[in-house]
Amino acid sequence: MKTQKHLLWAFLLVVQLAWAQNKASDVVSFTLKNGMKIMVLEDHSIPNANMYLFWKVGSRNEYPGITGLSHFFEHMMFNGSKKYGPKMFDRTMEAAGGSNNAYTTENLTVYSDWFPISAIETIFDLEADRIADLALDPKMIESERGVVLSERSTGLENSNFRNISEQVKGAAFLAHPYRWSVIGYESDIKNWSLEDLQDYFDTYYAPNNAVVVISGDVDVAQIKKLAIKYFEPIVSKAIPRAIHTEEPEQTGQKRVTVEKQVSTPNIMLAYHVPETKHEDYYALDLLSAILSEGNSSRFYSQLVDQTLLATSAFSYMPESIDPNLFYLYAVASPEVAPEILEKEMVQVIETIAQMGVTEKELQKVKNQKLVALYNSLETIDGKSNTLGTYELYFGDYKKMFEAPAAYEKVTTDDIKRVAQKYFNKKNSTVGYLIAPENNIK
Repeated sequence: MKTQKHLLWAFLLVVQLAWAQNKASDVVSFTLKNGMKIMVLEDHSIPNANMYLFWKVGSRNEYPGITGLSHFFEHMMFNGSKKYGPKMFDRTMEAAGGSNNAYTTENLTVYSDWFPISAIETIFDLEADRIADLALDPKMIESERGVVLSERSTGLENSNFRNISEQVKGAAFLAHPYRWSVIGYESDIKNWSLEDLQDYFDTYYAPNNAVVVISGDVDVAQIKKLAIKYFEPIVSKAIPRAIHTEEPEQTGQKRVTVEKQVSTPNIMLAYHVPETKHEDYYALDLLSAILSEGNSSRFYSQLVDQTLLATSAFSYMPESIDPNLFYLYAVASPEVAPEILEKEMVQVIETIAQMGVTEKELQKVKNQKLVALYNSLETIDGKSNTLGTYELYFGDYKKMFEAPAAYEKVTTDDIKRVAQKYFNKKNSTVGYLIAPENNIK
């Protein structure tokens, strides 16, 4: 016990030393007249920089009829605007030595640019152009519509996890927009109108609905000057409507069965849990690590190694603005019935809820979380993404610097408490993905 405690504090010291390189006060934050918030972290270790644009729009902002639009704009934002025509965003950036990427979640749409510092004004110009004057060309819309439809169909075909999770989400949520997948429903994708797209863009791609994070070999005064020149003239819009739909408390277990040609059953259990900024987040995050992080985790040791009931198993809790789901997932070994594997998965959870976990287990995953957090901050890319993540999901980027202490405060009693509170039968949705021939009653 003493050795483990010393090891934990050694890791804490490593993280604190890393934090010594960057403090919360090193992040300079300012807001333009149009409401766009910009955060800057200087890091002169390499002559490069990045720009992350966090747009407060994801699938939770959609409604039946326009599902998938958040993800669709991730495609359209690269397909031409007033100054830079179709495909010119990528070409211009690459010519300047930069690159880019983007991702969409249930909560956010995020665009990232990486570039040598010599290209920084070009990046501001590119981003300002597509924010202020995105071109919604009908031909490009139809081209990208086909791409997204193909992405949806191939994704469901090739990913068993995606296939079953879509069905489990749809069953677990009765009211909240988390019930549909980020890519949207096929019928909606086929029927978005130009007016739908324009209204969505005008509503959510407003400067006062964005947080921009810039890290690297930059100067705050330089960033302010460029932001005022390129971003501040973009007109702000009315604040988007709040998502006020709350998911009713689940009062009984839900079950879904999906047929697909799979070699062995796939089992998913989902439990309703609070949003990321909730006080129970860190205990739940550590519980997820105890369940499935590494070969000594509860799931691997009990489901894969000891009983041989599963070939793989993991848990997953997405970062989330609203209360969401905690997922448990396992792939059955040959000849193992889904009911048997499900029972063992539930048993793992119930054992933790009844007996708790050891101090050794908890301290090990605390160490892992701290090292992972430290590793994410070793690069300017990780710094921007993590700062933005804490700003949007936790409500304040400063909480990133408080995370080591927040993990350290979690006790074995906290792990037992959250397991008892959230992982009960009436709060669960169970999904089976099985071959048709195995579903004969």
